[in-house]
Amino acid sequence: MPATPPASAAATAHAPTAARPSPATLTAPGRPRSAVVSAVIALVLIGLNLRAGITGASALLHDLQAVLGYGALVAAIIPSIPTLCFAVAGAATSWLSGKLGVEKAILLSLALLAGGLLLRGIPSTGMLVAGSVVGMSGLAVCNVAMPSFIREHFASRTSLMTAVYTVTMTTGGTLTSVAVVPLAQALGSPSAAIGAVGFAAVAAFAGFLPVALHAHRNTVKAEAGHVSPWPLLRTRKGQLLTAIFTLQALLAYALLSWFPYMLTTMGLSAADSGLMFGLMQLVSVPAGMVLIAIGARPGMLRPAFYLVSVTMAVGLAALLVLPVGLAAIPAVLMGFGLGIFPLVMVMISRSGSSTAETTALSTLAQSSGYLLATAGPFGMGLLHSATGGWVLPLVLLLVLALVQIVVSHLITGRMMSGRPSTAAAGLNTAERK
Repeated sequence: MPATPPASAAATAHAPTAARPSPATLTAPGRPRSAVVSAVIALVLIGLNLRAGITGASALLHDLQAVLGYGALVAAIIPSIPTLCFAVAGAATSWLSGKLGVEKAILLSLALLAGGLLLRGIPSTGMLVAGSVVGMSGLAVCNVAMPSFIREHFASRTSLMTAVYTVTMTTGGTLTSVAVVPLAQALGSPSAAIGAVGFAAVAAFAGFLPVALHAHRNTVKAEAGHVSPWPLLRTRKGQLLTAIFTLQALLAYALLSWFPYMLTTMGLSAADSGLMFGLMQLVSVPAGMVLIAIGARPGMLRPAFYLVSVTMAVGLAALLVLPVGLAAIPAVLMGFGLGIFPLVMVMISRSGSSTAETTALSTLAQSSGYLLATAGPFGMGLLHSATGGWVLPLVLLLVLALVQIVVSHLITGRMMSGRPSTAAAGLNTAERK
């Protein structure tokens, strides 16, 4: 049984949250309809951008390396930048949201995302790396802050809006992965194509600006509440959320980073590899909706996690044994396996007893999870370079998919779903005082 802090310690640690009301309690309760509509539009625009910058580069990794001429080490580092930035920059999100508020933190993150993606359009290895670091750092803050934004603005529609957010995220990634190769061919430059993805991030920034301004005008001047994420790692809830997020992120980003390149080295053309990559992500769109619908039914959350985790394992096994001409089969299976992300995000959005604790749990799960998940894309690149093939990397991913089944069983147990975490109990005690 994992060690948990005593209730008194938890209450003391979270006392600042009790003393300072969270932004959700400060915002005027009667929001006009226009503000709600603006929030929904902003949510959709943000979702469309949260994978586009990653999948756009993934589909062009082979062409970028050929044109820019960087070596195997840089080729392994570039796909690892997103998860590394998610870990490092994401760790600061709880503090940043506490200082600025969730909306201003997201606005800042969108500015970094747009600037970084546009910077990648300069045909230089240095600009590709620098733009990726800046853009993915903005993406990290946005990733971590979105569950709190949904909790604050759509408290009675958490599952629905999480589904909208994750579906648009996958849709944006899918459309980008399919369109970016033809765009690079039309522009005559893979760098120009991935730089063009930044214009969508500019649109997201412009779409979110009214939401941030409305929050600024209708929020009482007070310091937002803050809960430190790191003590939550001593709780069962924090441990299991971090574990499930780590596993799904490692599997997802290993595939999102290398799947099209993998198929190209196996014999498919770049265009066909991009289509298979798009198919994998396209399947994940309805998969996420179906899984949320299943998981929302009484007693069906565990079967939903079982279904998605087992399907991912079967898809990886199929990629190992089937010829590349049948790549559509593992693409469909693994695409369904990627549908676990909405389930995990719904659990995070509902996990805290306050917006501040939700932000803390999201920070903990995502920053720690992405730090560990960096081993996925980076390790696959190095193992491929060392072995000259994809068998060993895929076997290791399959093992992790089997571990995910076990964690899915644990995270859907009664202790997770029916009892508050020790830290949450302490926070509630402090608030009652």
